[in-house]
Amino acid sequence: MTPDPTVFVATSDLAGQMRGRSVPASALDSVLRRGVGWVPADLAITAFGAIAANVFGSTGDLRLMPDAATQVEIPAHKDDPKVTVVLADQTLPDGTPWACCPRTFARTALEDLRAATGLDVVASFEHEFMVAGLPKTGPFSFERHRSIEPFGSELVALLEGAGLEPENWLPEFGADQFEITLQPAPGLVAADRAVLVKELVRDLARRHGRRVTFAPLLHPDGSGNGVHVHLSLRDSTGAPVLYDPTRPAGLSALGHRFAAGVLAHAPALLGLTAPSPASYLRLTPHRWSAGGIFLAERNREALLRICPTSTVGGGDTAGQYNLEFRPSDATANPWLTLGVLVRAGLAGLTGEYDEPTIWPETVTEPELAGVPTLPSGLGEALDNLAADPVVAGWFDPDLLATHLAVKRAELAAVAGLDDVQLCAKMADVY
Repeated sequence: MTPDPTVFVATSDLAGQMRGRSVPASALDSVLRRGVGWVPADLAITAFGAIAANVFGSTGDLRLMPDAATQVEIPAHKDDPKVTVVLADQTLPDGTPWACCPRTFARTALEDLRAATGLDVVASFEHEFMVAGLPKTGPFSFERHRSIEPFGSELVALLEGAGLEPENWLPEFGADQFEITLQPAPGLVAADRAVLVKELVRDLARRHGRRVTFAPLLHPDGSGNGVHVHLSLRDSTGAPVLYDPTRPAGLSALGHRFAAGVLAHAPALLGLTAPSPASYLRLTPHRWSAGGIFLAERNREALLRICPTSTVGGGDTAGQYNLEFRPSDATANPWLTLGVLVRAGLAGLTGEYDEPTIWPETVTEPELAGVPTLPSGLGEALDNLAADPVVAGWFDPDLLATHLAVKRAELAAVAGLDDVQLCAKMADVY
C-alpha cells in the first residue's frame, strides 16, 4: 500500500542544497498559515553535512514560512507517495523577516531595484547535469536523447505539470550530459524554479534507478556543468529596456551601466555564484564556461554574454534581448546568485563606473589578452568577497560571515585531495 502523501516545506542553503521539514498532507492549510520550526545554525551546514563554525550556535529559533505560490506536486508512482514541495522564507518566530534568509535577500534586491529605477528583472536559469550508467553516445545526438527515455519525456511532463514551464530538453556536449532550460520568468519566480528543478530531476532519476549529478566537473579533463543565468529588464509598463538598435551590439545605455556593475564586482561575486572548491577547475579559458571578466557579443568565453536574437517567424528582437552571466553553477544558492547580480547591476545603474568595452563576436584571443582574469580558486574568490566593501555591504554581517565560514570549511574538508579526487567528492554531493 502506498503511504499517505506529505508536504515538504523547503529552503535552499548556502551549499545550494534543498533542506526542510515534512508534515502530513492534511496539515497543508495549517502549515501555510503558521509554517514549521527551523534553526538558525542550519544555515551553516556545509555541502558535506557538517555544521561550520558560526555565530548562531545552539540558540535561537526560526520559522519556515511557506509561499503558497511556489507549490509543486510530485505525483505518486508505484511505492512512492505523492509529495507537495513548497518553498519557504526563513523568518523570526513572529513571522517577521530574518536578515539571513537567502530568499529574502533576493526579494529585497528586486524590490530595491524597482524602487530606485522602476525596473523589474526577468530571468531564467539553465541547468546542465550528467547521468550515470548510460551507453556511450555522441554530443547533441538523437541517440543520446533516446538513450535516457522515458526519463526525458517524463521530466518534461513533470515540469510542465508543476508549472515550471520547460523550454528545452536536450542532449549536451559532454559525456552523458543533458541540459534543461525553463522559460523566462519574473526574477524571484525564476530563482524559485532553479531551486526546484534540481530536486525534481534528482527525484525522477531516483525513481528510474539512475543517478544524476549537477557538480561543476566529474573529472578535471572532462566537460563541466554550469548554470547560466539569463537576465533582462522591463520598465513599469512591461516593455523591455536592454535593446537599443542605435548602440554598439544593440545594448542600451541602461543595459551598459547594468553590465558595468556586474563586471566591476565580478571578482567578489564569484565567491557566491561559483562557491565550491571544484568550481574553478571549470572556470578556465577554452572550456566555454568563462575565460575572463569581459562583456562580449555571442562569445561563450565571456563572463557576461550578449545573447543572440532571431527574427524568424516574427521574433521580437527587443523582447528576446538579454545578458547571460556564465560563471555560475549548481553549487550556488539561486536566490543569492540572483540577488547579487541584481545588486551589482543596480550599483552600475546608480553609481559611477567606467563603461566596459563591448567586444564584438569577431574578437580574437590575442585581443582579449589584457582582460581581467577570474579568481584562480575559491579561496581567492572568498577573499575578494570579504574585501569588496560594496558587495559585503549588501549582506547582513551574520549572513556574510556564515557564508564565508561554510565555504572555508568546505575548502578545509577537501584539503589534500588531488583534482580527480576533488571532482569525485563534489560529484557525489551534487
